[in-house]
Amino acid sequence: MDMQRRQRTAQPTRRQRTPSQQPPAQQENNNTLQNIQQLGQTSIPNAQESNIHTISIIGQIEGHLQLPPQNKTTKYEHIIPQLVAIEQNPKIQGLLVILNTVGGDVEAGLAIAEMIDTITKPTVSLVLGGGHSIGVPIAVSTDYSFITETATMTIHPIRLSGLVIGVPQTYEYLDKMQDRVIKFVTKHSRISAEKFRRLMFCTDQLARDIGTVMVGKDAVEDGLIDEVGGLGQAIAKLQELINKKNEVLH
Repeated sequence: MDMQRRQRTAQPTRRQRTPSQQPPAQQENNNTLQNIQQLGQTSIPNAQESNIHTISIIGQIEGHLQLPPQNKTTKYEHIIPQLVAIEQNPKIQGLLVILNTVGGDVEAGLAIAEMIDTITKPTVSLVLGGGHSIGVPIAVSTDYSFITETATMTIHPIRLSGLVIGVPQTYEYLDKMQDRVIKFVTKHSRISAEKFRRLMFCTDQLARDIGTVMVGKDAVEDGLIDEVGGLGQAIAKLQELINKKNEVLH
């Protein structure tokens, strides 16, 4: 009996492996899980093997105020560092932006759109489900844009929720912010400012509000989006733009 006890105590206990001691496959799974939890995607630019990187703009675009935990959000503090990494990473030659968003914070949405616009690498956007409100500038900020047949885009005036102080400065601020959105969209698409304003203030489409809901084909016909298509067409177009740029460089 005493001999058995000595043998048990003499056996070394299993120690938990540190991350550096884990097998490569397990480390990769852990990194993937961590990226999903923190960034909402499986990989970040540094770990991407493909020459194309994908960023998803989903749910509500979160600005300076944190939204409730039950809301699906795209946080601009996650997107902006990724865009910087994409610009700096020589292995990444193109960016695919996939949108399924209800809109959100105007300042954050415009910041993301401006960064995508100023990336020196080819960019393509694809609107799936919806690219509403401030998602519109993000959708048109790329070199070429696609929308699926069933996807919709809602164009409406800028709104403020909560208490609004009824002074002239408030309306001037909203008007200037609205002009920023209109100028950005019309600069990066084929739609005119007059037509975009008309769609924005339309009163016969939304029963209790003003604005316009555009389905895929309508967005293309009005010059807001370049082409109706899906994932395959978007990736093919992006690869085409990458090849053209490589030909020019060489």
